[in-house]
Amino acid sequence: MGKAQRATVDAMVRRGPQGFKPLPVEQMRSNFAALMALFPVPKVRTSDTVLGERPVVLVETEGETRSGTILYFHGGSFSLGSPQAAMGLTASLVTRTGFRALSLDYRLAPEHPFPAAIEDCLAAYRVLLDDGINPESMAFVGDSAGGGLTVTTTLAAKEAGLPMPGAIVAFSPSLDHTRSGASMDAKAGIDPFFTREGMAHTGDLYLAGQDPNQELLAPAILADLTGFPPLLLQVGTNELLLDDSVRLAERARDAEVDVILDVTAGVPHVFQSFIGQLDEADRALDRAALFLTQHLSA
Repeated sequence: MGKAQRATVDAMVRRGPQGFKPLPVEQMRSNFAALMALFPVPKVRTSDTVLGERPVVLVETEGETRSGTILYFHGGSFSLGSPQAAMGLTASLVTRTGFRALSLDYRLAPEHPFPAAIEDCLAAYRVLLDDGINPESMAFVGDSAGGGLTVTTTLAAKEAGLPMPGAIVAFSPSLDHTRSGASMDAKAGIDPFFTREGMAHTGDLYLAGQDPNQELLAPAILADLTGFPPLLLQVGTNELLLDDSVRLAERARDAEVDVILDVTAGVPHVFQSFIGQLDEADRALDRAALFLTQHLSA
């Protein structure tokens, strides 16, 4: 059943809205929104609020609640996406853990290139800390570009002398704007979402001419992860970005950080979105929820 599901998902992605092709950014945003609208969203309660002068969607379970906060960073190559586009993943974690989630609408490139998104994520975290929330009761969670932001925001928090969150969960994170991972070539044509050309296009929007050889743009190869909280990296083997997670896990290990590199065979980028369509998606979200409940303190 798993192989059949994976083949069906791969075919669906290849014929679906191509949100990552190198097109004008407004068209890319429209295509990406159409793509993400295909994914199911578990039933939750949502409301709009603000953190650090940026809009946020508060997501809460309709069932039993637990003490804990997920600060969620959506994906979209740093130039696309929204909390609404990532609601399937956010709601899935909320319903599985009972924690509330705050999904941040950070600024996007090219209007707001690097480091605007990191600044927004860090500002949101500062507000939660200033509100008296125990950092060990909070987790940074994100997918794709947002997965990258879980790591770079933690690096920025460490640089600023702020306490570390209780845990980090990153789904198929983007962690190297030098695009030097071996999987960038080895998985060409296998990855149904990305091409090197498309990633170069969105990467240029985010970089705006800046050198990618710096810690906050290439943490997979440059970051000092000393002092990081427990880290869960989930990635599929059919991804150009596979080696971003592999190399970051190695850096975490070398820095004596608790790290789980959770690799699923034959699945695409952010495969966890395919809830109810791919058994591996539901199982991966179950593992992520367990990780969060084990590591967040009341």
